[in-house]
Amino acid sequence: MNVTRTRLSSAVSTLLIVAASILPAPASAQIGAHAARTSSSVVASQPDSVPTGVASRGAVAADRDYVDKAINPARGEKGSGVSGKVFARFVLPEDWISLASLPGAQMASASVQGQTPGVETVFTMRSFGQKVRAWLNGYRLGYWPQEKGRLRSEAYRNPDGFIEVTLENEDTRVSEHFRLRDFVSHDQKNVWPKYLVLREPLLDKLELVIEDLTDHGVNAEGMRIRSGFRTPARNQAVRGEGSARDSRHQFGDAADVYIDNVGNGRMSDLNGDRKVNFADVKMILDAVERVEARYPELVGGTGLYTGRNGQFAHIDVRGVRARWVRGVYRSRSRSAKSAKSRKPAAKTTVSKASAKTTSSKTVAYTGKASATPR
Repeated sequence: MNVTRTRLSSAVSTLLIVAASILPAPASAQIGAHAARTSSSVVASQPDSVPTGVASRGAVAADRDYVDKAINPARGEKGSGVSGKVFARFVLPEDWISLASLPGAQMASASVQGQTPGVETVFTMRSFGQKVRAWLNGYRLGYWPQEKGRLRSEAYRNPDGFIEVTLENEDTRVSEHFRLRDFVSHDQKNVWPKYLVLREPLLDKLELVIEDLTDHGVNAEGMRIRSGFRTPARNQAVRGEGSARDSRHQFGDAADVYIDNVGNGRMSDLNGDRKVNFADVKMILDAVERVEARYPELVGGTGLYTGRNGQFAHIDVRGVRARWVRGVYRSRSRSAKSAKSRKPAAKTTVSKASAKTTSSKTVAYTGKASATPR
């Protein structure tokens, strides 16, 4: 009997050893082993956050090709993106396992506070399905166009998920020049946590525009976000200020920016003519044109705005080219203004499409005017 037991135990042990050598290790073990083999400085921003570069659907899926091209930038910079200056990843909970086989990934539990510019922070988003009517965890979001039956195209589908912003992580650097708080919707100031939608290609494009302006002798280090993400509720509230009903700001791929190099909260004199006017904001457009020519995957809309509230430019990565201008930018002398007051106003012809989305003060900077809303 003892001999039989010994033989059976030996056989069982042999089978276990063979099975262990053939069967794959559990996913968590594989990720842990992968992390031990790598040396990048990816940081998980939450205990349940894990890095990933592959998405499964919606806007995140639309960014898949972009991520594949940009994850290891040829420029040799520390971050990701074609600029090498994007330091954040925004992923869905179900996508966490995808990065187990992605080279250069490392799972870590370090704090996001005090991180160096080369550190990449990974945010696990709350899925869109967690939104209850107009709310998510006490934060009012409103309703996206698709929820109201207005799906104009795939570009206007509901966001995949939301980045949770807290007092602890709002100062997290998401790219070389921008932090998470820069893109938060300008409402519900005392409500925490907040939620926003933000796409990595937008960060990449903004960094490339800054880089291009610098390369052309323009100091753009003071680029600031005037308006980043807007909740649909906030967007509806500012419709009277020129916001489009289905504004790209609701989808996390648009930002209104200005360059403030003196700290007064307004556009600076970029061309050195000692004036701040349309010529300065148009320099941002020129940079956008050059960036899109080099990186067609970042093509989008650009709108120029100038008026009593200062100058700024709308930049987005909607996937199709669009251009528009709103505001008065032609300076006039007193005599010219006086002459105009004595003469009847010239009749202006405006197309029906333009009349729907632009004010009477809208003017085009080229012969081809566009009434594309922001």
